[in-house]
Amino acid sequence: MHSVETAGTADGPGIRYVLFLAGCPLRCAYCHNPDTRHMHDGTRTSSAEILGELEGYADLLTRVRGGLTISGGEPLVQPEFCAAIFCGAKALGLHTALDTSGFLGAHADDHLLADIDLVLLDIKAFKESTNCALTGVPLRPTLEFAERLSLMGKPVWLRYVLVPGLTADFAEIDALAEFAAGLSVVERVDVLPFHKLGEFKWRELGLPYRLAETEPPPAELTRRVRDRFRAQGLWVA
Repeated sequence: MHSVETAGTADGPGIRYVLFLAGCPLRCAYCHNPDTRHMHDGTRTSSAEILGELEGYADLLTRVRGGLTISGGEPLVQPEFCAAIFCGAKALGLHTALDTSGFLGAHADDHLLADIDLVLLDIKAFKESTNCALTGVPLRPTLEFAERLSLMGKPVWLRYVLVPGLTADFAEIDALAEFAAGLSVVERVDVLPFHKLGEFKWRELGLPYRLAETEPPPAELTRRVRDRFRAQGLWVA
């Protein structure tokens, strides 16, 4: 694992116990956790240790209609570990959420997904060329995972990071909004304005940060993008 947040409010409904795992195959240009790229960036731990700590928060999390979210990095680098944690969390009566790019969705078997109440799906772009330039990996596995979640009736919150010059193409956004509406399981869309709060981590790691000159999107652009999703009948936070 990389770290834990015991009172998260941005990764699912209510107050969350958020477990961040180490390891990720994506190399997103705007990543604010580049220190989670490799498994060795984390601390070896067991599911029993995590569940023992989670149990101490279970009553509070239930009262505030929160639960457990596993994030990263990319959680599906470690599917067996995730499955054990989610299974234990459901035994504690907790709401469960998976925060994923979907690129490794094939690693999540039906047994794992059965213990997940909500998927926070980060679709980075909606063209192969844009996605590859932004993340270093192809887009299609993410879309296939989204389609599989739709067939299962699994609730999804879609996340889209708005980066001027990279993900602010309206034709691409309109295509993504149409795709999301067609899934019929997208309960919410979060359009997240690009920020540089994690830039210092890139410097500390000696990594080049190619968005150093990119500014956050103006409020008017963010509003217009949110309206494109609303135009497809989607609820936008």
